[in-house]
Amino acid sequence: MNPSVTLGFLSLGRISSRDALFYIGAQFAGGIFGVGVASALLGNRISHQSVNYAVTRPGHAGILIAVVAEFVISFILFTVVLNANAQPKLMRFTGLIAGILVFLYISIEAPLSGMSMNPARSFASAFWLSSWASQWIYFVAPPVAMLAAANFFKRTSKSRGGCAKFVHDDNYSCIFCGHSGRQ
Repeated sequence: MNPSVTLGFLSLGRISSRDALFYIGAQFAGGIFGVGVASALLGNRISHQSVNYAVTRPGHAGILIAVVAEFVISFILFTVVLNANAQPKLMRFTGLIAGILVFLYISIEAPLSGMSMNPARSFASAFWLSSWASQWIYFVAPPVAMLAAANFFKRTSKSRGGCAKFVHDDNYSCIFCGHSGRQ
């Protein structure tokens, strides 16, 4: 998950404000820690100028295109996640569906915006490189897009179902929606 998804689920009332704050903090801390560990293990290979800690940057088409591209991919991803997650037959495939979309975005859209959709991921890479140019794009476009997708879902979906958790294990109850598992 990422902070943009967390905000989307918060806006739908699927997680509490306290949980959202904790998750967002953990997502940023985890990103920073993960890039730090990768840096320690990979040394110069991750800091090499051809990699630059995988810092997110707009493509050659410019900032406006990067903002639009980040908005579009984030909106589509969260709309698909919400709709898949609201259908019991698709719910267990939500993660797979999201993964396929991310794969396609990396393959097709990355040259336009750097393909982030995740403020914590962009922040973590920028943190280690101290490269903050255009980072605002990744703090604005994905969260706004996912909040817009959540609002669109609320207004257009006949289903109000779904949960912040993609897959429910019948051996455990869900802290988000109350799914009780096997009784």
